[in-house]
Amino acid sequence: MSIRGTHFLKMHGLGNDFIVIDARTRPLDLTPERVRALADRHSGVGCDQFVTIEPARGGGVAFMGLRNADGEIVESCGNASRCVGRLLLEEHEAESVLIETLGGMVEARRASGELIEVDMGPARLAWQEIPLAGAADTLRLELSVGPLSGPCAVSMGNPHAVFFVDDAEALDLVTWGPLIEHHGLFPNRTNVEAVHIRPDGRLRMRVWERGVGVTRACGTGACASAVAAMRRGLIAGRAVDVVLDGGTLGIVWRESDGRVLMTGSATLAYSGVLDEGAWA
Repeated sequence: MSIRGTHFLKMHGLGNDFIVIDARTRPLDLTPERVRALADRHSGVGCDQFVTIEPARGGGVAFMGLRNADGEIVESCGNASRCVGRLLLEEHEAESVLIETLGGMVEARRASGELIEVDMGPARLAWQEIPLAGAADTLRLELSVGPLSGPCAVSMGNPHAVFFVDDAEALDLVTWGPLIEHHGLFPNRTNVEAVHIRPDGRLRMRVWERGVGVTRACGTGACASAVAAMRRGLIAGRAVDVVLDGGTLGIVWRESDGRVLMTGSATLAYSGVLDEGAWA
C-alpha cells in the first residue's frame, strides 16, 4: 500500500519519542518490517514507539495503537498516552478524554500549565496479571541476573520488573536489561527498571524498554517503580516524583481504588509527510 502523503507528528514525553499517525480515516498496513523501517533513526524517521490513533472500539473517543521500535504490538505506554491525550484534548476542546488501549482504558486530563495528567488505571499485582510463567510472590521475585536480584513485578497494562539498586546511574542496563527482558519467567517479555531512592525522597529510575532498549523515559515504568517502592515501604505516602533520564514525572497511587495517576509533559517536536523511502 502506498503511503506517499501520509502525515505524521513527531512527539515525545521527556525524550521518549513517538511517530504519531491519525489512522481514523485511512487505515495503515503496518507490518513489523514497515514499523522497523520507520523507527530506524538513520534511514527512517526514528522513534521508540510507533503510535496510531484509530477509531474508537467502545467507550473512548479513540483507540491508541502501540508498536515498539522492533515492530511488536504492545499494550500500554504512559508517555504516548499523554501525547495522544494532548492531541485529543485539543481536538475535542475538552478537559478530559477517554482513550482505549490494549492494556485498558486510560483517561487524559488537563493539569497545570502545559502538563497532562493520565489516569493509567489500577496497578495489577497478581502473578497472572503481569504475567509470570508460574505462581510467585510479585513483591519480591526469586530472580537474580548479574548484579540484579529480587525485583518487584507490576503490570500497568504491560509488564515491569523493578529492581532497587544502590545506584541506578551506574548500572549497565545494556548488558543486563535484555537478559531480564527475555528471561523465561516472563512469557510476554518484560520492561526492566533500575531504581534508587534519592536523598530528597524522589525516585531515580532508568529503564530498559521491552523491544526498544534503553530509553530516556518510560511512563508506565515510572508508575510501576512508584508502586513497587510504596509496596516495599521504601517511601512514605502515596505520591512521589520519579526522575528519569529525560525529566521528572509525578506519580500518585490512590489508596481508595488502586488507580495510578501520572503527570508530565507532552511535547510536539515537528510534523511531516512520509514518502516511499521511509517505508523501505
